[in-house]
Amino acid sequence: MTFQGWPAEAFEFYEQLETDNSKSFWQAHKARYEQDVRAPMLALLDALEPEFGPGKVFRPFRDVRFSKDKTPYKTHIGGWLDSGGYIQLSADHLACGNGMYRLATDQLARYRAAVAEDVSGAELERVIAAVEAHPGIAVHGQEPLRTAPRGFTKDHPRIGLLRNKGLVAWREWEPAAWMGTPEAAETIAEFIRATQPLMAWLDDHVGPTELPGR
Repeated sequence: MTFQGWPAEAFEFYEQLETDNSKSFWQAHKARYEQDVRAPMLALLDALEPEFGPGKVFRPFRDVRFSKDKTPYKTHIGGWLDSGGYIQLSADHLACGNGMYRLATDQLARYRAAVAEDVSGAELERVIAAVEAHPGIAVHGQEPLRTAPRGFTKDHPRIGLLRNKGLVAWREWEPAAWMGTPEAAETIAEFIRATQPLMAWLDDHVGPTELPGR
């Protein structure tokens, strides 16, 4: 299947799922999800694969084991690419992200060491500034501590970055007609290209976790 964009029915599906997040609704409308939501995402990932590597679509089911919210289904679809890049579609937006959302303990130690070091830390600041120079893109720290992490002073010049437990570039677009066209793939590709320097810094200085089971 060639990517042609998401039809308006994809947004309508999630509007209705937000209203009735139940197994009965899902079973009655699963064919709509497969046709209007999941199939275009798979086609998009295929279209992006030559430049960004293979991708995967996340499961639509929520993990409710440790959540007070027991609604069974995610009200968005998410897909990711091997070389970096996350795509999300919901009733009210198309969004893209790139970076490392939640660092494991060993990754966090390497991240903080690199941020604290003068050369690599200054490089990260330049990378973030360059990424954020692109219209609509912002770099967000994830789960920031309220104070300095252990071993660092509160007056460190990069204390804001040191407090983070993850770092992600993000952009959202409200539903628009272009999302239902093949040009949506190029818009998403432009975001990933613009944010790859952040992913490259994280790959170079943090890398994958070496902890078992992660």
